[in-house]
Amino acid sequence: MSNSTGDRPSTPLHSVSVAGAVIDDNGRFLVIRRADNGRWELPGGVLEIVETPEDGVCREVWEETGIHVEVDRLTGVYKNTVRGVVALVFRCKPSGGSERPSPESTEVAWFTPDEVSAHMGEVYAIRLLDALDPNTPHVRTHDGHHLTPAR
Repeated sequence: MSNSTGDRPSTPLHSVSVAGAVIDDNGRFLVIRRADNGRWELPGGVLEIVETPEDGVCREVWEETGIHVEVDRLTGVYKNTVRGVVALVFRCKPSGGSERPSPESTEVAWFTPDEVSAHMGEVYAIRLLDALDPNTPHVRTHDGHHLTPAR
């Protein structure tokens, strides 16, 4: 397949997002209730062209929760095969600030791993639970609702 100029193949566009699996000293995860759909998710968003993934995580977590973080390590890469979004998730630890909602989040909370499993959809819960696994990063695909079985 070629583009309109016929000089090279066209490639579907992808978006890159970043998210923080922020874990406190009690083993709880920082989560937000999204303002647009009411679902519990980890804080994150689209990576800006000029920022590093680590800087993007720090910015997104701060904007959505009021919490400053220190980035530890990449724990997973998650691709939504329907929307073409590739999400990079980083394990982080809180380093200051205080919880507050934002225009993107109506609530900010700290969930235990059991609460994550009970209150979050599987494609978001796995991103947090993967951050507990020392054998990371994980690479997973999903359709926006369900994980795609590993090959």
